[in-house]
Amino acid sequence: MNNVIDKIKGTVIVSVQAMPSEPLYLEKCMVAMMKSVVTGGAGALRVAGARDVKNAKRLFHVPIIGLTKPNIIPKNWKEIVYITPTVKDVIELVDAGADIIATDGTQRKRPDNEKLSDLIKYIHINKRMAMADISTVEEGIKAQEAGADILSTTLAGYTLESSSSPANEPDFDLLKELVNTTNLPVVLEGRIWEPYQVDKAFELGAHCVVIGSAITRPQLITKRFVFRKEK
Repeated sequence: MNNVIDKIKGTVIVSVQAMPSEPLYLEKCMVAMMKSVVTGGAGALRVAGARDVKNAKRLFHVPIIGLTKPNIIPKNWKEIVYITPTVKDVIELVDAGADIIATDGTQRKRPDNEKLSDLIKYIHINKRMAMADISTVEEGIKAQEAGADILSTTLAGYTLESSSSPANEPDFDLLKELVNTTNLPVVLEGRIWEPYQVDKAFELGAHCVVIGSAITRPQLITKRFVFRKEK
């Protein structure tokens, strides 16, 4: 399965996700969105939940990064693990066919005191690749020690431990430090809104980049235009 990480090198991956409360969560809408971004050149898809992982795997010949999330994000989301938190979630994604399984790779307490290393072991037993979503350099190092195959800056700015991350742009400093201090491929994800930021990520050594809201969240894209005068 190592070749799947080689396949995504130098690509733009698109995160196609919606919450159940959003109009685009309808299955046909998510499939249409996935088809649109793959047609546009997405090198892989990052999708949430067994339904969308199964559809992505069945319909598209690109690597699929799968994760799970709760249907409603808790109000204390900065304090808790909610991205693929348990072995049960990993099993769901393995059964759905994900090539890479993304899980919260921070050092925060997991449900039932499960360990990140246990999730990664199960991912590897099933011949899948483990992506650790982290928010700090220290978390990246610990995730590497736990056996992660690839790191992503997904959670930078979205945990209490990363409150110093930039609010309106990607955390390029974190990317640079992870590239320099770990031996793993590093993905830049989070607050990428402009093409030049993609170029900068690759210049700093990113293995690939993941873009979500700027492509697949119409409500957030619209707000950037409608409320620009208030900034």
